[in-house]
Amino acid sequence: MTATRNAKRSDYLSWDDYFMAVALLSAQRSKDPNTQVGACIVNRQKRIVGVGYNGFPTGCSDDTLPWCREGDFLDTKYPYVCHAELNAILNSVPGNLTDCRIYTGLFPCNECAKVIIQAGIREVVYLSDKYAGTDSVRAARMMFDQAKVACRRLVPASPVVSIQFSQNG
Repeated sequence: MTATRNAKRSDYLSWDDYFMAVALLSAQRSKDPNTQVGACIVNRQKRIVGVGYNGFPTGCSDDTLPWCREGDFLDTKYPYVCHAELNAILNSVPGNLTDCRIYTGLFPCNECAKVIIQAGIREVVYLSDKYAGTDSVRAARMMFDQAKVACRRLVPASPVVSIQFSQNG
């Protein structure tokens, strides 16, 4: 009878899946019609110290600034959007991000790589590397290598994480 009393669930989320799920849930806040990215920063004690998603800076209207991907530079989203990694760092709990890990749905661009390195984050865990061949990602990888920031692609233990707002029972 002791074995039953001490039996724990076996289908709980791993730490990596849990933190990536938080990043992906954060991405659901993004109003970008094409790409939603989230990021979650975790310290050595496995505590979340920052989250963010891609969107316009505070005070800048997402109703008046463009969400387009093509056209004249100022008529696209690119000069205005703050990436998820930047927002997670800016939204982090005041303190030191040295030796933290960042989970993100998409491998960081070169601009985010600079901020990640400067913040002292030592590991990047990502889900997708769909822009792997671009100059931006190639530059990010070069900087991460030189700064000795570890990068690894997460292969989730479970392909789906389900969240319910109501409980039966």
